[in-house]
Amino acid sequence: MKILHTADWHVGKVLKGRSRLDEHREVLRELVAAARTHDVDAVIVAGDLFDTSAPTPEAQSLVLGALMALRGENRDVVVLAGNHDNAQLLEVYRPVLGKLGLHVVGVFRRPDAGGTLAFTARTGEPVRLAVLPFLSHRYVVRAAEVLTGTAAEHNRDYASRIGELIGALTAGFHGDTVNLVTTHGTLPGGAFGGGEREAQSIFSYYFEPTAFPATTQYAALGHLHRRQQIPGPCPIWYSGSPLNVDFGEEGNVPGALLVEVSPGRPAVVRELPFSSARRLRTVRGTLEQLEGIDPGDDWLKVVVEEKPRVGLADDVRDLLAGAAVDVMLDEKFRPVPATRRAGTAGRSPRELFRDYLAATGRHDDQVAGLFDRLYDEVTG
Repeated sequence: MKILHTADWHVGKVLKGRSRLDEHREVLRELVAAARTHDVDAVIVAGDLFDTSAPTPEAQSLVLGALMALRGENRDVVVLAGNHDNAQLLEVYRPVLGKLGLHVVGVFRRPDAGGTLAFTARTGEPVRLAVLPFLSHRYVVRAAEVLTGTAAEHNRDYASRIGELIGALTAGFHGDTVNLVTTHGTLPGGAFGGGEREAQSIFSYYFEPTAFPATTQYAALGHLHRRQQIPGPCPIWYSGSPLNVDFGEEGNVPGALLVEVSPGRPAVVRELPFSSARRLRTVRGTLEQLEGIDPGDDWLKVVVEEKPRVGLADDVRDLLAGAAVDVMLDEKFRPVPATRRAGTAGRSPRELFRDYLAATGRHDDQVAGLFDRLYDEVTG
C-alpha cells in the first residue's frame, strides 16, 4: 500500500502580520494533487493542522476542505492533534468526520476505543495503525491511568510513560498486517526546523526511538518542521512542514513523504518536495546595496547595515516593493544601553536628550526636533 505522510500545516499562521492563507490554499492543493498523482491508499496528517488553538473560520474551512479532498477516491485519512491544535476541537469534528470516513483522534484513546485503528487498504492489505496525539505532561499521567494504576504508580518521567502508551497501542501488531504508528512529539537527535514551540520541544518533552517496537514498519511523526529520518528499531520519519513556517526555516525544503509498505517488510520512503509556497529569504546590506536586490515572489527578512534613523524601515519596505516583512538593524549598528554620566547638573533637558541620543547611537535631527516641540508644548 501507499501512504502520504504529512504534518505541521500550521494553517492560520501569519508572518509579521501578513496572512498566509493564500499560500496554505496552494500548498494544500499541491498535497491533494500528490495524493491523486501517486494514487495513495491512505493519508496520515501527524498533527498541527492549525497554528493556534483558536483557529479562525477561514482556517477551519481551508483545513476541512483539504481533508475532504484527500478522502476522495475512498482513501483512508487519519488525523491527530499536535501541540498547536485544540484537541477538544478535533474531538468535536470526530463524529461528523467519522461519518464521512475520516479517522480523527484529538485525545489519547485506548486501543479498543479508537487508539489503534484496524482497516483494510484499497489494495487489500490489513492495516493496524496506532495513533498517539500530542500529550502534555499532565495529560500523560492521566492517559497512563486510563490503562492501569494510579498517578502515584505512574510517577515516572515523560519518556517512560509515552513508551508505555505506545506499547499498549502496538500490542496487537502481527506479522501478517501493515503495522504503523503515528504521533506528534520530539525525539532526541532530531534537527529542529526553526519554528517549533521551544517549551514543548526540549528538556523533558521528548521520548526515545526505542518506544517504537521492531514490529513497526513505519512511524509517521509530526512536530519537527524539517523533513528527516531518525535512527531507531524501525523506519522513523518526520515529514516536515509543507511550507516554511518562519525565517528560521529558510534552509528547509518543504514537502511530504510517500511511503510504500507491505506486511513483513520495512517501508520504502520517498521525499516529495513542494514549491507552491513563497520562499523565505534573508538579505542584508546598505540601502544602496539593497536597491539592487530583486525580491521576486519571496518574503524577505532584511538586515540593514546603516545607522538607525526615523523612517528607515519604511524606506526599506518601499525599496523592496513590500516584500520585506521583517526589517532589523545589523548588530554593529544597534543602539547601546545608556550609562549614567557625571556632570549633568545645570544642563537643559534639550542638551541631556541630545547627549542620550549620541551616547546610545540613536542621534537623529528629526527625533531631536520632535523632542524640542514636545518639550515646548509641555512647558508652555
